[in-house]
Amino acid sequence: MGDRRGPDPAGRPAGSGHRGPRRRHRRSLHRGRTHGGSVVNHQKPDLSPDSRSVLITCRDLTREYRKGDNIIRPLDGLDLDVPRGDFLALMGPSGSGKTTLLNCIAGIDSPTGGTLVIDGTDLSTLSRNQLAAWRSSNVGYVFQLYNLVPVLTAYENVELPMLLHAISKRERHERVMRALKRVGIADRRDHFPRQLSGGQEQRVAIARAIVTDPDILVADEPTGDLDKSSADAIMRLLQQLNRDLGKTIIMVTHDPRTTDFATRTLHLEKGRLAESADTTPSDSSTSPEEALT
Repeated sequence: MGDRRGPDPAGRPAGSGHRGPRRRHRRSLHRGRTHGGSVVNHQKPDLSPDSRSVLITCRDLTREYRKGDNIIRPLDGLDLDVPRGDFLALMGPSGSGKTTLLNCIAGIDSPTGGTLVIDGTDLSTLSRNQLAAWRSSNVGYVFQLYNLVPVLTAYENVELPMLLHAISKRERHERVMRALKRVGIADRRDHFPRQLSGGQEQRVAIARAIVTDPDILVADEPTGDLDKSSADAIMRLLQQLNRDLGKTIIMVTHDPRTTDFATRTLHLEKGRLAESADTTPSDSSTSPEEALT
């Protein structure tokens, strides 16, 4: 699966102040946004199959690198469409290209061939600084091992990605508290990672991933380091983010149980799609606070 520690504790390399391409469809983490001095309330997004446009398009996607005299291809001509609002689970044996695909979609890695277009933006046309700025605004990354900074509190860890943006201290506070409440862990905001359980740490990591209100969440084995009860709670939380906020989620997993929460499952073999299966996601009305472990 490769190195799970990621590019930095916030899950993204620091970029320039460039904001990147404007997104045409943005679903807010917040209950309402201020527009012209008044609060605009957002209805639950329409995610019926007929209403969902394609958000992510991969065509003949290839990623290769040299290892000695050998050429390794984690991705080998992969084609994939991900509709807006999808909850996609990726499965396959180790080395099948799952994490490489995830990292390319997140803008952490770059394909060596083919095209990758996300919401109308061809990522290959962006400079390094533009890609970093695009990533920090459009993608939230959830790691298996949480990647929380041990010397920062839960609140400070969630605030970290916003330090890359020109956001006032007051607005940062409001966003952090909304994110912590959304994942059901606001009462632990002053706790350090060592004072939290694994499930609580992952909740903080998810809050950090959604605090900038990205359209896309990518999750690499988000339950791989958790017991079954905590894993189920995290999956219910991700499902709520998908259903209630319309987040497009792409998740790598080895655990077939977690695919029950996804909309569909794709299997990768040798860098290509092997098969897909539409699923009926497990329903859960449990609130984040009730599921807290």
